[in-house]
Amino acid sequence: MNAVLFVGHGSREHEGNEEVRQFVKEIAEKMQGHIVETCFLEFVEPTIMQGIDRCVELGASHVVVIPIILFAAGHAKIHIPSAIDDAKKKYPFVKFTYGRPIGVHDQILDILTSRLEDTGIRLKGDLEETALLIVGRGSSDPDANSDLFKISRLFWERLQVKWVETAFIGVTAPLMDAGIERCVLLGAKRVIVLPYFLFTGILIQRMEQMVQGYREKYKEHEFQMAPYFGFHPLLQDILIGRSQEALQDEVKMNCDMCQYRLEAMKHIDHHHHHHGHDDHHHGHDHHHDHDHDHDHDHHHDHAITGGSKL
Repeated sequence: MNAVLFVGHGSREHEGNEEVRQFVKEIAEKMQGHIVETCFLEFVEPTIMQGIDRCVELGASHVVVIPIILFAAGHAKIHIPSAIDDAKKKYPFVKFTYGRPIGVHDQILDILTSRLEDTGIRLKGDLEETALLIVGRGSSDPDANSDLFKISRLFWERLQVKWVETAFIGVTAPLMDAGIERCVLLGAKRVIVLPYFLFTGILIQRMEQMVQGYREKYKEHEFQMAPYFGFHPLLQDILIGRSQEALQDEVKMNCDMCQYRLEAMKHIDHHHHHHGHDDHHHGHDHHHDHDHDHDHDHHHDHAITGGSKL
């Protein structure tokens, strides 16, 4: 029997974890005939191995692991494949397939458009003096960061608005403050912040506070913050699509034989320890400048330097 195990990031915020569980529950209702389970990378159980244990207990002979992660960075490239490696040793007669993160996907542009419209903006006529600032988590992995810039460019191409800018909440430049300043200097009278986040958490709360601060600092300008992705039905469609391609062995990547991952595994403690508390230290040393919040509150998808999430 086939099982699909969705891997959420995990948050110190209970609300964010509940959003993930509810989100996967809604997906499961659309995937009748398959075992569908939820697990988390950090802060909350079940862990990936506990999720796999559950799938096997329910009779799965094929477990598809799908990261609910926006871009492929350290979590997607190292930590989840490592957990799957351990599971293969524990369950040698079970087939495991690792699916892709969400990545650069056309339907993500539809979600961004929808969330922009949720602010009350009319795409035809309301954006003349408006800058759109897409704000991502920020990663130590340049590849993941570059994907957000690609999304911003594609969004600009689609909307044909004057300004679509990119910033990050942590880890890498340009930070959100710099992104807002750039929008103002370019001449925007209104800035709409589009959070590139799957679910709520500490970083969303921080962004809301920052937007209020911009209103006080730039009194002649207007600032709005659009909703994060959340339960958008198109996000469900994307993840169901990722599941189907994995179930059909059509995943267009191979982390098992990735030369970069195999080389990296020689040099780091690849086990990504699962925590249920704030005292969060990995086996590999990564004391770069960040507050170590995650998806919902994660400034970075640990690069191996470098996640998938989200």
